[in-house]
Amino acid sequence: MAILHYRTALLHFRCSPNLARAPTLNLTVPHLSLKGQEIEAENEVKINLPSPPSENRKARRMFDGESASLEAILETSSVSAPKPIRVCENPGGTGAVFIMEHLDIKSLRGCSSKLGEQLARLHQYNRDLQEKQLRNESRVGGMSCDQSGDQSCGYISKFGFHITTCCGYLPQDNTWSDNWVEFYMRQKLGQQLDMIEQSCGDREARDLWPQLQRTIPKLFEGLEIQPSLLHGDLWSGNIGETDTGPVIFDPASFYGHSEYDFGIAALFGGFNSSFYKAYHEVIPKAPGFDKRLQLYQLFHNLNHWNHFGSGYRGSSISIMRELSKS
Repeated sequence: MAILHYRTALLHFRCSPNLARAPTLNLTVPHLSLKGQEIEAENEVKINLPSPPSENRKARRMFDGESASLEAILETSSVSAPKPIRVCENPGGTGAVFIMEHLDIKSLRGCSSKLGEQLARLHQYNRDLQEKQLRNESRVGGMSCDQSGDQSCGYISKFGFHITTCCGYLPQDNTWSDNWVEFYMRQKLGQQLDMIEQSCGDREARDLWPQLQRTIPKLFEGLEIQPSLLHGDLWSGNIGETDTGPVIFDPASFYGHSEYDFGIAALFGGFNSSFYKAYHEVIPKAPGFDKRLQLYQLFHNLNHWNHFGSGYRGSSISIMRELSKS
C-alpha cells in the first residue's frame, strides 16, 4: 500500500489563491483528478494506492481514521495539527484521497519545550472535561452535561475510539473498553501477536505471551488510569514546527493511558530533554514509569515486526523476556 503526498514541485500539492477562490475545482495531478471540490485555503493531498487495487476499502479506512484523529486533536485546542477537509474515493479508480490543510512544517528545533507542554495539555484535556462534568453535577439541583445541553464537557469514560485508526497500514482494534490493562493486553499486544502467529508462528513469542499476561497487571498496581486522547504514533517523523509553534500530524488516535505516547517517542528518539521536562512539569512521572515505557515500546516493536519483518523480532522477544520476569 503506497501513500503519496503532493505539493508543488514536491510530493504534495498546494492550491493557488486563484484556484482557492473558485466555486469548484478540477484538480489534476499524476493518477488523480478531483472534480467539484470546494477549496478555501492551501491544501495538501494524500493518496493511498492499495496493492492489490481490490483493497480500496482498506485505503479509505486508513484516511477516515486519520481524519477523525485530527478532528479530535483539534477539538482540544491544545496543540496545532493540519485541519482535515475531505476523504473520498480516488476518482481515478484506485485507492482513496485525503485533502487537508497545508501547513509549512519544518523540523522541530526551537519548540521542543512548548511541544512537551502542549502534549501534556492534550493528554489532560479529557480529565479536565471530567472535572467540569463533576462540578456541574455537584451543584444544588445540578445536571449532567447531557441534561444541561453543554456539549463542551463530553468526557470520555472508556478506552478506545469511535472509529478504526491505523498505526502504519495495520488497523487497530479500538472497540471501547472499561479497563485499560485488558484493552492494552487484548486489543493492542494480543492483536499484534495474533498477526505474528498467523504470518510466521513464532514459538518463543507464543510461549512468552501467557507469562507476560500474568505480569502486566503488576505494572499498574496502585495507579488510576484515566482515558487520555493520544496521538498514537508520536515519533519524530510526525512532529514539527511552523512559524507559530509546534505541530503534530499523521495521528493514529484513541483514548488510552497518557504514557502510551512515549513508547514510540523513546524508541526512535528525536525528542530532547526539554520536551520531557516540560511535559512532566504538567503531568509528573508516576511510579513504575520506566517499566511501563518498555511495555509500550513492545507494541511498536511488534507492529514493526508485522510491517517490516523479522528484523524487529529480537527487540520484541527481548522486551517480552525482560517484562515476564517482573
